[in-house]
Amino acid sequence: MRLFVFGYGYAARALAVRLQGRGWGVAGTIRRPAERARLEAMGVTPVPVGNRREMERAVHEAGGILVTAPPDAEGCPGLRSLVPAMARVGAFPDWIGYLSTTGVYGDRRGGWVSEQSALAAQSLEGARRVGAERDWLEVGRGMGLTVTVFRLPGIYGPGRSAFDRLRASEARRIVAPGQVFSRIHVADLAAGLEASIARPRAGGIYNLCDDEPAANSDVLAYAARLLGLPPPPEVPLADAGLSPLAQRFYAESKRVSNARAKAELGWRPAWPTYREGLAAILAAET
Repeated sequence: MRLFVFGYGYAARALAVRLQGRGWGVAGTIRRPAERARLEAMGVTPVPVGNRREMERAVHEAGGILVTAPPDAEGCPGLRSLVPAMARVGAFPDWIGYLSTTGVYGDRRGGWVSEQSALAAQSLEGARRVGAERDWLEVGRGMGLTVTVFRLPGIYGPGRSAFDRLRASEARRIVAPGQVFSRIHVADLAAGLEASIARPRAGGIYNLCDDEPAANSDVLAYAARLLGLPPPPEVPLADAGLSPLAQRFYAESKRVSNARAKAELGWRPAWPTYREGLAAILAAET
């Protein structure tokens, strides 16, 4: 009952809190010594990425491994570090989860996609995720590991939601006709990962997302109403002056199905739309 996280961030923290509440121990990688105190304060054992001995110990003790670090030009850094460590110590966890992105599907002009849809990444980031998924699944088959891939949309939750952008006066309601995307509350993501740990499936691929894809402008307008603020003015996409990364985001529109995760994992999002999710975040602040 010990989880090892390669890339300890926002999503991993949500899963760690759930598992710690059930008696699990958690370890997570760090890249800088200054990060050690932050993880220790959360009850998480820090593991320096470049420390071979500590990496091997964490792998040997882990019943489950979660990989969240994004791929680089050479592939998944988690795979490059973890697979050799597992081979050296001869220890193989019961579950390996790899967090990917729904960006692997590319633009579907607002159409629905499922895990069986063809992959058509349109960005460098999406293409790298396609490669990382393939590499992890191939390693899983070759080594007999229970590797599961999770394709995630936009993640929001406490400290990372439309409320924060509105309060910082950074929110813009960019109008992109027909553009919608899926999202997931970070606690629902953690619940989906926990459900997979309980029902491990080698080679499994799951979309974890809410039930209602929506335009970002609709989400911002609803969040503003909850705060009693006027919604930010609408800005046409052509006049928004977006960065290349943001332009790529608005160039894709799709609706992501979560039917497989519901059917195979017995998982249901506690916040099935952004409306319930935002209301819960605001209620927790009071």
